[in-house]
Amino acid sequence: MVISLVNFHLPVHSEATQVTVKTRVKNKPSMTRKEKIANNVEKAPKRKKAYAERLKAEKAKIAVVTLKREPSSPRKMRYVAALIRGIEVEKALGILKFNTRAGAKPLRKLVLAAVASWQAKNEDQRLDESGLFIKEISVDGGMMVKRLRPAPQGRANRIRKRSNHVRIILDSKIKQS
Repeated sequence: MVISLVNFHLPVHSEATQVTVKTRVKNKPSMTRKEKIANNVEKAPKRKKAYAERLKAEKAKIAVVTLKREPSSPRKMRYVAALIRGIEVEKALGILKFNTRAGAKPLRKLVLAAVASWQAKNEDQRLDESGLFIKEISVDGGMMVKRLRPAPQGRANRIRKRSNHVRIILDSKIKQS
């Protein structure tokens, strides 16, 4: 940082007044952090890599399954999804089996697919002893097909045929070390 002092003499009623002005000049750094890491001047923190590896190991044990373009309204599917959020898989399958809403049948198939995916990832664990539960379930709006329906006096009303995407994450209550 460089500070320069400049003296100004201003005539004010025949008296000389001194005014000092301080100016700052910023020194630019020679290299950015990314450039230092690329040139091996400064090494990346090791805890970041350890954190990433830990997350990768955790994600390897959970099952994530997605159902795309299900032809029903997201609002209708969210009612059914709210019934099974955070519940054990066996209990959720029982709820979906006897639910009369239209979204229950595809959601039941999705839960069964998620269980199969979890079993494929965790061959060393037994399904009945694992305490498998629905950790997260989300319903998002999908593609909307727009159609026209005739209306009175030569007009047309727009019909929106909605679809949704459902994402389920299963996890085990018993953590294996």
